[in-house]
Amino acid sequence: MAVSTEGTRREQGRAAEAPRGEAALRRALAERVDGEVRFDPGSRAAYSHDSSNYRQPPIGVVVPRTVEAGAEAVRVCAEHDVPVLSRGGGTSLAGQCVNHAVVVDWSKYCRALVSLDPRARRAVVEPGACLDDLNERLAEHRLMVGPKPSTHDTCTIGGMIGNNSCGASAQAYGKMVDSVVRLEVLTYDGLRMWVGETSEEEYERIQAEGGRRAEIYRALRDLRDEGMELIRTRYPDIPRRVSGYNLDSLLPEKGFDVARALVGSEGTLVAVLRAEIGLVPVPAFESLAVLGYDGIAEAGDAVPRVLPSRPLALEGMDERLLGLAKRDHLAAPRVVKDMPEGAGWLMVRFGGDTKDEADSRARSLIEDLEDGPNPPRCTFVHDPHEEELLCKVREAGLGATAYPPGRSDTHEGWEDAAVPPGRLGDYLRDFRALIEEFGYGPVSLYGHFGQGCVHTRIPFDLEDDRGAGGYRRFAERAARLVADYGGSLSGEHGDGQSRGELLPIMFGDEVVRLFERFKAVFDPGDRMNPGKVVHPYRLDDDLDHLGYDPAEPRTHFSFPDDQHRFTHAAARCVGIGKCRASSGGVMCPSYRVTGEEEHSTRGRARLLMEMMRGMPGAAEPDPAVPGPGGAAVITDGWRSRDVRDALDLCLACKGCRSECPVNVDMATYKAEFLAHHYRGRIRPPAHYTMGWLPLWARVAALAPGAANAALHAPVLGRAAKRIGGVDPRRDMPRFAAERFTDWFRRRPAGGGGRRVVLWPDTFTDNFHPHIGKAAVRVLEASGYRVEVPPVPLCCGLTWISTGQLGTAARVLRRTVRALAPRLRDGVPVIGLEPSCTAVFRADAPELMEGDAVEDDVKRLRDQTRTLAELLDEHQRESGGVSPGASHDVVTGLDRPKVRAIAQPHCHQHAVMGFGADERVLARAGVDVRTLDAGCCGLAGNFGFEAGHYEVSTAIAEQGVWPAVRDAGEETAVLADGFSCRTQIEAGTAARPRHLAELLAGLLPDEEGR
Repeated sequence: MAVSTEGTRREQGRAAEAPRGEAALRRALAERVDGEVRFDPGSRAAYSHDSSNYRQPPIGVVVPRTVEAGAEAVRVCAEHDVPVLSRGGGTSLAGQCVNHAVVVDWSKYCRALVSLDPRARRAVVEPGACLDDLNERLAEHRLMVGPKPSTHDTCTIGGMIGNNSCGASAQAYGKMVDSVVRLEVLTYDGLRMWVGETSEEEYERIQAEGGRRAEIYRALRDLRDEGMELIRTRYPDIPRRVSGYNLDSLLPEKGFDVARALVGSEGTLVAVLRAEIGLVPVPAFESLAVLGYDGIAEAGDAVPRVLPSRPLALEGMDERLLGLAKRDHLAAPRVVKDMPEGAGWLMVRFGGDTKDEADSRARSLIEDLEDGPNPPRCTFVHDPHEEELLCKVREAGLGATAYPPGRSDTHEGWEDAAVPPGRLGDYLRDFRALIEEFGYGPVSLYGHFGQGCVHTRIPFDLEDDRGAGGYRRFAERAARLVADYGGSLSGEHGDGQSRGELLPIMFGDEVVRLFERFKAVFDPGDRMNPGKVVHPYRLDDDLDHLGYDPAEPRTHFSFPDDQHRFTHAAARCVGIGKCRASSGGVMCPSYRVTGEEEHSTRGRARLLMEMMRGMPGAAEPDPAVPGPGGAAVITDGWRSRDVRDALDLCLACKGCRSECPVNVDMATYKAEFLAHHYRGRIRPPAHYTMGWLPLWARVAALAPGAANAALHAPVLGRAAKRIGGVDPRRDMPRFAAERFTDWFRRRPAGGGGRRVVLWPDTFTDNFHPHIGKAAVRVLEASGYRVEVPPVPLCCGLTWISTGQLGTAARVLRRTVRALAPRLRDGVPVIGLEPSCTAVFRADAPELMEGDAVEDDVKRLRDQTRTLAELLDEHQRESGGVSPGASHDVVTGLDRPKVRAIAQPHCHQHAVMGFGADERVLARAGVDVRTLDAGCCGLAGNFGFEAGHYEVSTAIAEQGVWPAVRDAGEETAVLADGFSCRTQIEAGTAARPRHLAELLAGLLPDEEGR
């Protein structure tokens, strides 16, 4: 039987229809709000999605610079009778962060830690504060926020309050509702107040003062008193009841706590301006026990036997998630090797004041379980780094399961139900049977098993009406199953649109009417995030893929991981928002500087999807039809200035290719877009100068001294930069007096040994030939016979990065044909410049698919190595010795130990990895610390281009520059990338070296220099 749609908005028309006075609204916001007011298509496209299945373009976006400005934005919207949606990290999975409303994005500016009382373990924070950033500031006091969702590096405190967030740590510290002490809130009609627990005396004082606040408190008291029996009997008594409003917080035994009643209301009642939250001590030490079972249901059966040990976290994971994590290299080989045998696992984390105490608790659990029924296979992990790696595998579940190979794409929509932990095993069996009944299996099942919360992604067909109908029928059946188990439709992610209309199944109609009364107390006009939780939009309305069916364009790249469809690539992002993290890894450097949603990988992906949705030539959307088909935002296709501007600050660093949980490759998307955007048009000057750098370098090689003199002469240099689109503050690199290839041709032939082709990239050949010379020394010392192509060749990198893909393909075709005889003989190709090496390994195969030279391109991909990869393979084959050790020198013992820091090139980080470099350096006796400082900020042509200097240098100042300055003069600085070395030299006194240089310097002097 279908759920009744009475009370939903299907036929009623949206309360959030576009305002008639949009121009007046925009004008008033711009005049009165201290912030950024945006009604442009690009901004609306970027905020049309969250991490759910839903899409609703906003009316406009306001980014307030202060909390006061945000409050003023709400007041202006109220005066114009326009809906408001407060937004933090935008990672909601149930659709509560999208709406046809004015979006107030608190995350860019309103991030302050207002006050901190370490003794009382209390903090007052603004709503846009990122959880990880806040915890970093609290760390010096050994304090932290208790709940820690998997999106901890990007979620905000305001969003956590709106969602009643949990995470694995909720096992020990409870949900966000348990951390909130007081909230400063603003109602749509302008009442601003602090709320929290309300004693009888406080209640009487509020009533005596009268006014709107007294009216609200009186209505809340009446609602509680009249609904007390329903609240006490209809609310599931489980640790993860997140669905519905927290009316139970109004009960007398809970102190009539208005703040906690508002937690989890998803922005449908008030705007949160500030929050006072309780903090918890950071565990001094932790240990992890991993328990293996025959299946995930059997792991669920074991939960009640584990809970008495009072772990910090108790997570479950099945074999499908582990397999997907292995595929995506989220699980390190040693982590997989150490996992106990099984097909379902529990990961049990313990804390202690000492390491022995934490370890002892883990061992005690293992001993207890081994003596009981159905004992598990166990692994005890006491290395903190290993623990973190394992927990990251479980944490990465949402992304890892989104695109399982060889199977349909999966979706949220029924991804976080919770049941009593004591009944978890049986629920998992019944839930899996339901999935199989609907033909959706197999799926991965994992989650916060200690609190009965189960996560999954299901391959719903959301692209046509029939598939959407199947999704509805499944959701209704699944809701009844959870209700039968005494559970909650949501155990973490909230109700939003995907579960709002199912709440009667869980609570009954009478409790839902209490929810409606509660909403009316604070927001009688239904203007705060309307259509979510109560009076909900239908769960199969506004589906972002329903109505997304653009014609497939002809593209240069093949997009093999997206079924060879750019339309799929453009829609690949699932909104997790890891690209909005402020530290760690590479992604996303431009966002870290600007704080703009449009400058995150997610924001750019959303614009590309909206561009494809509104592509000219597709069926014209009908504005009268609700949903995606009637709401095209970007309609000028490949010529879109909004998309171009969003991509302009993309450094094409490829960080997202490896760090994005679903491997969005924005560098490739940008190159494809630029190829179409500028087709038949005049390009920016930098595309003709830096984009054609290999050609100009070949010309300069005829008279390098004259070229350098001209480029560095005051008048000529400034003119050249202006004409070439180069920022005047950038120093132009100097051409070498002799190219590496010219030196190699005139040197005596090397000795025998296995053949290798040393690739003479443009940067090594023309600017830093000493690196090529050093590489020859190292390779020959390792027993290789070095060959260099006899004619000038190029990988096409500069043409790819500027979107001149037709030229890049011609260049690659010539290169591959020249290398073909060696490739067919199995000769390895050794790259020194990481960005060029990455072209051979990744870009070339995707650009040249279907070309006449495709087979040789694949050989080039498979036979290309970095210098470190080749040496690593050679050293493992020869017993792990370094080039120096092969000449009777025990490296590291005959000279002072070399200390170094290494800045991996972003393309190497994304495509090849840095593990081989670390192993080779260790064997050579080099104590190396690999920086986790993000992108250097130069990124090839990006940092040289006019208009990019401020962003480029700001990126460097956030990471690599201070790291290099702090390293000390005695520490070697390693940077294989030409861009990295150039940027480091521009902002520090260091003179960075390539791996080849450092290794050559360790060779015995008698080898000759």
